[in-house]
Amino acid sequence: MWLAFLVVHAWLLVLGVYLRPAQTFWDLDLYRWWMWQGLHQGTWPVLDGPWVYPVGALVPMLTAATGGADSTSGYALAWSLWATAFNAVGLVALLHAPRVVGHRHIERTTAGAWWWIGFTALLGPVAMGRLDAVVAPVVIGALVVALRHPRVASALLTAGAWVKAAPGALLLALVVVVRRPWREVVLPAALVCAGVVAFVVLAGGREHLLSFLTEQDERGLQIEAVGATPWVLASLVDRDVNVELNAELITWEVHGPGAQGASDTLGVLFVVGIALAGLFLWWCARRLGPRLWSDDTARAQLLVRGSLLVATLLIVLNKVGSPQYIGWIAPPVAVALALRLPGWRATAWFVAAIAGATQLIFPWGYPQITSEGVAMTLLLAGRNLALVVLTALVVLDLVREARAPHYAVSVVGSSDEGALVPEPRLKHQRDAQPS
Repeated sequence: MWLAFLVVHAWLLVLGVYLRPAQTFWDLDLYRWWMWQGLHQGTWPVLDGPWVYPVGALVPMLTAATGGADSTSGYALAWSLWATAFNAVGLVALLHAPRVVGHRHIERTTAGAWWWIGFTALLGPVAMGRLDAVVAPVVIGALVVALRHPRVASALLTAGAWVKAAPGALLLALVVVVRRPWREVVLPAALVCAGVVAFVVLAGGREHLLSFLTEQDERGLQIEAVGATPWVLASLVDRDVNVELNAELITWEVHGPGAQGASDTLGVLFVVGIALAGLFLWWCARRLGPRLWSDDTARAQLLVRGSLLVATLLIVLNKVGSPQYIGWIAPPVAVALALRLPGWRATAWFVAAIAGATQLIFPWGYPQITSEGVAMTLLLAGRNLALVVLTALVVLDLVREARAPHYAVSVVGSSDEGALVPEPRLKHQRDAQPS
């Protein structure tokens, strides 16, 4: 397994650093430039001006500067090595996830870890050469420990949100599966936020602390966004609809009748949709009732499926679309497989297919999309449709599990505390159950 892990990451490193850097890792050069300005000119994002990322993104970007902020290849190499190290930590977390459904004495499953390696290979260079590569292992770690150590999970997700905002939304799934949400989720998150805010204020960046929330407002409807799909398809046949480069923001956007209105509408739907997802997860928890606390498998399902729902909505309702966003939906799937949760095989294959399609779109087919090539445009539309279908399937799964018959499970003590084990029902099963 570790050999496969190293081969995949070595290939992505060679591809992004040496073979196709401008085509695959060009975001890293922007990171390098920001760090060069900070180290050589004393001008730091957030601390000295607005930024598209939260202030925590400075940490991995500055860490990669060990390879040289004045060297494009050196910076990219250091970033790739650090990203590989972070991903290795995520892999270890998957390999040590709690054992599920009565298998206390067998080895932990490697399904989640293998799937994570495969997903990384399928998603391609953006799985390493973007800021999201640092955040994904943090989310994996948070979901793995969430049921046993919700405070740690809350702190990890909040810390991840100060690097890239998306992990913070997964707190909506965590808060409904804990008994004391204020103490176990809200308080740890608040403490992490307090530490970040204190640092920024003391460093003189108070005015720009939340600039990442508004810096995206000027973006139009980006061609990869799910909501842009009708216009992207229309651009193939309608000369009034165009795919154009926003040179200031360096993004490709669609322009045509209704495009700006759709962009504005998505800005509202994004907030409303995430809020409704939180209410829906609260309903699922209420529908489970006492099962939520007596059936740890049901609780784990609500956590990871709820996380997948939120992560998918962050993509589907976003007017900004980027290939690395697909990495947001991977951690819940990998953790579900690592926990041996039932009913995830089809979801795992579906998400893997989405990742593979995304790599074909970016970087390999992106020039065809921006030049209105038919084949790649249709593939992009199909990928976006798959994301919508995935959202619907996750909702249906959550409803079905909330209404499923009760099958109680208990948490085994001793060294395997936190492993999910079904409560024995038959006499001979009770006799065979280890004490």
